Amino acid sequence: MIRYTLQCEADHRFEVWFRNSRSFDAQAKRGLLTCPECGSTRIEKALMAPNVAVRGNRKDVIPAVNGEATKQSAVRAQFVEAVRQMRAEVEAKAEYVGPRFAEEARKIHYEEVEARGIYGEASKDEAQELSDEGIEFYPLPVLPEEQN
Repeated sequence: MIRYTLQCEADHRFEVWFRNSRSFDAQAKRGLLTCPECGSTRIEKALMAPNVAVRGNRKDVIPAVNGEATKQSAVRAQFVEAVRQMRAEVEAKAEYVGPRFAEEARKIHYEEVEARGIYGEASKDEAQELSDEGIEFYPLPVLPEEQN
């Protein structure tokens, strides 16, 4: 994977990941790239600084272009923290039912048991079946540390 900083004709800059440089070239040639701010399809690569590895325990630093990288990083950190707090709230106030989630959600929906907050796991098929039955549920977002 390769990350390019792209720029439209209105000088809006944004980052996009591509499988390789040929993938960028093919998409640009076919006019498939658009600016997320103005919708322009006249896109080109912006001047970028190389990503050079450093020794020691220094954290990777993404060079800020007009402060955009810094702003995006701060917004992402705030979003992840809000998701983390929401999950903690759900986990503190709801019962963990593990892989029995679909079964327990049905019992609550059909009033076979007293209504209560629950969370757990469900397969894609189970989630689809719950949705088809009109049973309301919301998936908890996956946190970055859960993807390791």
